[in-house]
Order: sequence, then structure tokens, then C-alpha cells
Amino acid sequence: MASAPLVLRGREVGVDGRAVRPVVMAVLNRTTDSFYAPARVPDDAAALAAAERAFADGAEILDVGGVRAGNGSPVDEAEEIRRVVPFVAQVRRAVPDLLVSVDTWRAGVARAAIDAGADLINDTWAGHDPDLVEVAGAAGVGVVCSHTGGAVPRTDPYRVEYPGARDGDPRDGLVADVVATLRAAAERAVACGVPRESVLVDPTHDFGKNTWHSLHLLRSTGVLAGLGFPLLMALSRKDFVGETLDLPPEERLEGTLAATAVAAWLGARVFRAHDVTATRRVLDLVAAVRDEAPPAAALRGLA
Repeated sequence: MASAPLVLRGREVGVDGRAVRPVVMAVLNRTTDSFYAPARVPDDAAALAAAERAFADGAEILDVGGVRAGNGSPVDEAEEIRRVVPFVAQVRRAVPDLLVSVDTWRAGVARAAIDAGADLINDTWAGHDPDLVEVAGAAGVGVVCSHTGGAVPRTDPYRVEYPGARDGDPRDGLVADVVATLRAAAERAVACGVPRESVLVDPTHDFGKNTWHSLHLLRSTGVLAGLGFPLLMALSRKDFVGETLDLPPEERLEGTLAATAVAAWLGARVFRAHDVTATRRVLDLVAAVRDEAPPAAALRGLA
């Protein structure tokens, strides 16, 4: 089954008439050191052009980040705001139909971004700043609840373990931890004022996880889709894809698209992606196979 529908600022995302299609969230990093070089767009003009291109290519959400997720040069709150917030306002003016997400774990950045027009706060570090969800709730914008296994911002996993399940596959201990963490975080977001349909859940592949963990979460997508909240999958060019195929970030497109197709078939709703056109095409094909959307041009044998 598909995860719950997504609504941001009163707009149902991914629905066109009776057709329901998974949603593409395009990645745009206002950094100089993110792991995938083509996503680094610190220049204002180039970043706006990238945002416009992502929208034209089929993205409904743009996820703007100002700090590299992993280890890197220090970036304080003032610098993160400088990188992200004026750009959010610029996108809001230039591409008003493109929903804007901001990837941050800091409540202060979230507050400034919302004031500039952000529709969604992507808290990839699992509530490290407990005030962030309260900021989102007070403004009535969406929030992404994530799972990092207790990892703190900008740290890489090392020998991470999750207690095994009592019965069955011991890796299900990971799934149980993810489900419990995401459910609790999502319910807290609702209690803080975030509309239920605007709360996304993300198992957060690679964060606080090794490659075996991330692969098991991918095959467990159906369980996560059953949480009752829109399910976000951030799979694009990640290390678990690279380690599975022994490829660098620049060569992980096919692996990413394979993982995307699996997750979409199993019910994920939103996909954070570096490659918008390719991801959009994969998701449209899966939606047609699932009988959730019609083919774009079904003429064979009819004309």
C-alpha cells in the first residue's frame, strides 16, 4: 500500500485529478563541500537557474541545504542562515509554484527560513534541536521526522548496532527501532501543531546505519509506509548504493533508480533526488504499473 497523502500549506502534493504520483524533492546544496559535486551550488544565479530547471523537470519540492551532512568545515547558525534564507525568498518570488524545503537541524534557521517562505523543514538529524518541531508547528508548515539511531549532527556511523528482534530476522530490531522512533517523533510534531498530513517520516538511509542496515530498510519500505504518514525516501547516490555496487557518487545513478523503483512499488510517497528527470520517469512508470496513474500517451493498438 502507498503511504499517506502529503499536504503542504493546504496543497495536496502529487495528485493530478484522479492520478496519484510519487513526489520528487530536488536537492540543492548551498555548499562547497557536499558529497556529490553537481549538487553544490553556492552561486546565487546558478542556484536559481537550478531551481527553475528542477521545477521544469518535474520536481514539486526543492530541498535547500546550507551545511554538509557529514564531517566538514564548521558552519555556524549565522552562516547557514546567510547561505539559505535569502535564497528561499528568491525562489519563492521566482518560482511560486515550487514548494520549498529547508534541510536544517537548527530551530533558528528553521524560523528564519519559514519567515522567508519555506513550506517544509527537513530535520535530517532527528530532533537534535527539540525546539525545531515547535517552530514548524507554530507556523503550521510541514516537517520531516527522521531516524539517526541517536547520532548527532555531522557525524558518520561507526560499528552501529541495533538490538535484534525476539523472533525472526534479527535485523528487524533495526526496523522496530525506526518504526518506534518515527512514530513518536511524528506524533510529537502533530502535538506541536504541525498538520498530520504535513508530517513526513524518513528512515534516513546511511545516517546512523551501515550498508546492511540501509538495504534492510529499503526492503522494509512497506512496513514504514504503514505508519500512517507520508513516507520520504532519501536514497539518491548514497553510500549504501555506492558500497553495494562499489561505485563512487558520480556513478551511482542506476543503483539509485533501482532503489527508487523498489521503494515506490512498496509505497513510498516522496523521493529526495539529485537527478530529477530520471527520477520522475521512474516514478511515473511505477505509478502506471501500480494503476495509480495512466500512461502519458497510450496509442499502441488504438490508432
